[in-house]
Amino acid sequence: MAARQRVEATIGLADLFTIGIGPSSSHTVGPMRAAHAFSEAALDRGIPVSVSCELFGSLALTGKGHATDTAVILGLAGHQPESVDPDAVASIVATIQSEQKLSLGGQVIVPFVEGRHLIFRSDRFLPAHPNGMRFVAHYPDGEPYETFWYSIGGGAVVEGGCEAPRSNVTLPMNFSSGAELLAVAEEKGVTIADIVRANEAAWRDDTETDAFLDSLRAAMSACIERGMRGEGELPGGLKVKRRARDLHNKLLARGPRSDPSLVFDWVSLWALAVNEENAAGGRVVTAPTNGAAGVIPAVLRYYETFCASPTPAGARTFLLTTAAIGFLYKKRASISAAEMGCQGEVGVACSMAAAGLAAALGATNAQIENAAEIGMEHNLGLTCDPIGGLVQIPCIERNTMGAIKAINAAYLAMHGDGSHVVSLDAVIETMRQTGEDMRSKYKETAQGGLAVNVVAC
Repeated sequence: MAARQRVEATIGLADLFTIGIGPSSSHTVGPMRAAHAFSEAALDRGIPVSVSCELFGSLALTGKGHATDTAVILGLAGHQPESVDPDAVASIVATIQSEQKLSLGGQVIVPFVEGRHLIFRSDRFLPAHPNGMRFVAHYPDGEPYETFWYSIGGGAVVEGGCEAPRSNVTLPMNFSSGAELLAVAEEKGVTIADIVRANEAAWRDDTETDAFLDSLRAAMSACIERGMRGEGELPGGLKVKRRARDLHNKLLARGPRSDPSLVFDWVSLWALAVNEENAAGGRVVTAPTNGAAGVIPAVLRYYETFCASPTPAGARTFLLTTAAIGFLYKKRASISAAEMGCQGEVGVACSMAAAGLAAALGATNAQIENAAEIGMEHNLGLTCDPIGGLVQIPCIERNTMGAIKAINAAYLAMHGDGSHVVSLDAVIETMRQTGEDMRSKYKETAQGGLAVNVVAC
């Protein structure tokens, strides 16, 4: 498999944080976006008589457990992850499967039979990226339209190759490494959050950026609340019982939050709630992926609940700072578990959340960079080995651990003066090398680790 090159494309908040549905950003959100884009392009070329999709590599090996087939069907039928009603998904897909036809892009009826028009190529990896798709549209007259798409992590997709398209946007405070980020902050006399805010002005004004940040925070909070109300078993056949509702009730019964152990219980609850909601196919914020969607919301809720004098401005600082760290991982490595293992998902989310919390609590830029480094250093080598290919075991509990580690990392960094031996750049490069060295069976293929040592029944 070809080694992944660093991404130098200009990316912003909207590229890192999106609102979609579960259970996976790379295996659900990304394929849905790719299928939707393909349907629009196919219709632009004429009226197809048939369309098909082939899934390769990790998408094929764990696609059933990650609802990749459902995502492709929805995308072809004109739905997008930001707007599709999670409660209507099962009905939409069931109708298409029973009628064996779909409305391509919501406009043209074409036959659609799984196994003939949607094929899992579990024996093949495309050279550009582990998450590859091939779409074909046939027309009554003329050549078929064929295109390849890749889901490169966090719901992002690219056509033709695995590198994101370059942008002509010029950022006023551009940075591509942790060292550059600190240098720019020192030169300008600003915080890391200030740098991200200034750069976002290339896309929108400050008022719109604040509204976007507030919408992310509201969506994260709403997901926690929904997750704490959910009950029953998660879909997929593992018979995993949702635990957040019962845990929430137990914590409420324990009364005031004076016992220090309650802090850990509440943070774990909030992460658990988000990832159970994600596993159930609910609406979540990709932060920076769906499989790791519980870490940042849980740590943000910790700031707002347990820290002294939390403010909306502090929450925005938290999210802006997490974004700066997320940009570095996307540019210098990857946030795709199919490339990096779970260190690229829960590990990255932990690193981002640690930096965000430190920033919200008033840490220096050097302490923030140190917090991000600590958050990743102790997630290095974390494999992605989901049992049954489902984003449930060990994924849900890993988010609780990632959130607790992030809080610990933030305070450890703030007890120091920001100086440390291992830089954030060094730990990101180590993560990248570790991901490349990691055998594919430990990278979201369900061919190693817990996925083969625990029977999925």
